[in-house]
Amino acid sequence: MNILILGSGGREHALAWAVMQNPKCDKLIVAPGNAGIAQIAECATLDIEDRAAVVNFCDGNAIDFVIIGPEAPLAKGVGDRLRDAGLLVFGPSEAAAKLEASKSFTKEVCDAAQAPTAGYGHFTDAEAAKAHIRAQGAPIVVKADGLAAGKGVIVAETEDQALEAIDDMFGGAFGGAGAEVVIEEFMEGEEASFFILCDGTDALPIGTAQDHKRVGEGDTGPNTGGMGAYSPAPVLTDDVAAKAMDEIIRPTLRVMAERGTPYQGVLYAGLMIKDGQPRLVEYNVRFGDPECQVLMMRLGAQALDLMQAAAEGRLSEVKAQWAEDHAMTVVMAAQGYPGSYEKGSVIKGLDDCLEDSFNMVFHAGTGEKDGQITATGGRVLNVTARGATLQEARDRAYSMVDKIDWPQGFCRRDIGWRALK
Repeated sequence: MNILILGSGGREHALAWAVMQNPKCDKLIVAPGNAGIAQIAECATLDIEDRAAVVNFCDGNAIDFVIIGPEAPLAKGVGDRLRDAGLLVFGPSEAAAKLEASKSFTKEVCDAAQAPTAGYGHFTDAEAAKAHIRAQGAPIVVKADGLAAGKGVIVAETEDQALEAIDDMFGGAFGGAGAEVVIEEFMEGEEASFFILCDGTDALPIGTAQDHKRVGEGDTGPNTGGMGAYSPAPVLTDDVAAKAMDEIIRPTLRVMAERGTPYQGVLYAGLMIKDGQPRLVEYNVRFGDPECQVLMMRLGAQALDLMQAAAEGRLSEVKAQWAEDHAMTVVMAAQGYPGSYEKGSVIKGLDDCLEDSFNMVFHAGTGEKDGQITATGGRVLNVTARGATLQEARDRAYSMVDKIDWPQGFCRRDIGWRALK
């Protein structure tokens, strides 16, 4: 099977790593990829949001199966065009991708499905949004309605912070994503991520994780795309997962099918859990980043079989086989992230990190120049390890971090603190 993965980050490196372990994979191309991915697969220059270009690339390279990593090509309908061309695709249609591309659409679906989630208001006018905030008070959550690369959510602890968030969003801080906003009640509890494969009819849970959004230790500072993650998530017990499937996931999939937009791909449900009761925070229509890295470490080669079954409508025939282990990933980011940061610094010491089925450094924002690995993004490396316990996975991950020589980078030293405290 010739496989194409679209994307260039740590998520796509982890997907490529898992796919390459499966004997079904004859050839793997990742577009555009990064310096780490180039060490295990062929990388290609391609505009992954250009539907015609992607289809033509697949034709020219005899691609059998396309795995779409990030949300932007899904929201642009790349999956639809590929399916129209007769290709097998892992990822939802443009219409189904609105579960991530529009917060207000998700709220409508939750209302129809009677899925427990935060109370909300949807606004296209800044003054009306501010009036709602003044009426509700703080803490309160302000979300850009559209895609904002994981950064369009402000958890405002004061009314002034919420009002400032409205000014930022309607002022263009998140581009077109902030032309509309959703304002939600602040939900108390512990947040966790639940990943479910869907084939339009059936749903198969494939794992849980918890990530760390804030840049600073002790969960302080501004939100980021994620500074680390671990799997499984202790708070998302089997009972909580079963409740989430019965009360949130299956009703959502039923409503999506009733609307004529059945969901096919991975559904990533962010859940807030309090007293054993899950409520939906948000949906994403792709694997989380960096949650994908810990899931792929634990799933390994079977990840390809499961994604293929979802794409072919055969989920009822398969199940995920889990080792009784844990995984952790630590994000190494460029100094200054999530604000301004410099690009081009050289990363050394990667050759000292033993890479095998228990230890991997997934590249997120890297390039190669004159034979050296350089930093090209904000989040640059995902140092990932498995262990019999979370403490063992943590010790292995940070042992690798300590071998990496990159003065221009930093990481949080407390990944997994909730589960380890």
